[in-house]
Amino acid sequence: MLELWFDFSCPYAYLASRQASRLGVPIDWRPMLLGGVFRGIGAGDGPMATLSPQKAAHNLRDMHRWAEHFGVPFQVPAAHPMRTVRALRTLLGLPHSRWPVAIHALYAAYWERSEDITRDDVITAALTAAGVSESDIASATARVDDPTIKDELRTRTDEAIALGIFGAPAWILRRPQGPLLCWGQDRLAWVEAALAGWDPDATPPPGGPRPFVDAPPAAPGATLDVYFDVSSPFAYLGLTQLPALARASGVVPRLVPILLGALFKDLHQANVPWFAMAPAKQRYIGGEMTRWARWWGEPFDMPTKFPQRTVAAQRLCILAAERGFETGVALAIALSRAMWAEQRDLEDPAVLRAVLEACGLPGDWVDRTGEPALKAKLVAATAEAHAIGAFGVPTFVVNGTELFWGQDRLELVAAELAR
Repeated sequence: MLELWFDFSCPYAYLASRQASRLGVPIDWRPMLLGGVFRGIGAGDGPMATLSPQKAAHNLRDMHRWAEHFGVPFQVPAAHPMRTVRALRTLLGLPHSRWPVAIHALYAAYWERSEDITRDDVITAALTAAGVSESDIASATARVDDPTIKDELRTRTDEAIALGIFGAPAWILRRPQGPLLCWGQDRLAWVEAALAGWDPDATPPPGGPRPFVDAPPAAPGATLDVYFDVSSPFAYLGLTQLPALARASGVVPRLVPILLGALFKDLHQANVPWFAMAPAKQRYIGGEMTRWARWWGEPFDMPTKFPQRTVAAQRLCILAAERGFETGVALAIALSRAMWAEQRDLEDPAVLRAVLEACGLPGDWVDRTGEPALKAKLVAATAEAHAIGAFGVPTFVVNGTELFWGQDRLELVAAELAR
């Protein structure tokens, strides 16, 4: 049985709950207090409390995109985030057989109708409309402040922390070799593969790697700008899939090499956000790099030297991009692969020269990386990224307005190009 750990306050957990039935297996619904998880792992009030304005704006748009993608109603209540402790305790007080309909009802109250589920009357009305009996509701609401119910919610939250959960939704598949954690409504394909026997931490997915090749033709005149820095493992992974996206959609992307550290400095973000994460999330995200590589069939080996200064490499990417997309993306992939799969040091001019020559490009470009005009182009590109609302890489911008962050948003990028 597949476990889905959730809290009603999480929009992505709501979206996951609406897609769980597509997996074709029984769902073991596991309520937890997300705020308790955040505090328990040392994440304070959670990531929402420290988001930059750029990332907050993106996340809001991202929620709506996934709701549209899944075809489910969605709106963010003005009172979000609401305290969901009473709704969770009420759920725990209901007969377990009523949980699926009760969870759907309470999620709908929060994320479809923007109702205040901190109130007992709202909770009662939602459950009644879903067909939960009056006696079951009365019994559950009467037990909301019962010490045993409070203790059960604490125990469940502590179990989530022990499993390595750091956010919602969290999918847990119990296996002989230990529980498997997948995080997010956007990892359903991974969950499906795991149910079919895939061990994402050891082997390629069943049937072999699944590179990104399924993209509809782009609408006439559609454009795609790609902001990247080869210092990012997720930029590397996204770049490896970009040629296939370009072929399938018919769009020729505009490559925009930027200096990620300078962008982070401008936004007052940590220079290496991964290092700033709570340990549980840091461990999981570190493992996801390898999972994506296995999923797409790309080489990956966490560099022993990390981070690396990639300013010279990014200037070389500008020179290559000026020769066209194919030349630019080939060099960007080669440079990022040198760092993220081959244990090579991009701060070493000899390494840069060797990568250039392997791509059929002039090795003496390395001598040009100190040119004032080339320096200015990298500074201008980074300022451009800031201006359009980028806060990380890879960032994809469709038609100059629609911004998508992350290699795991290529599906949405392709859909937007075709819109």
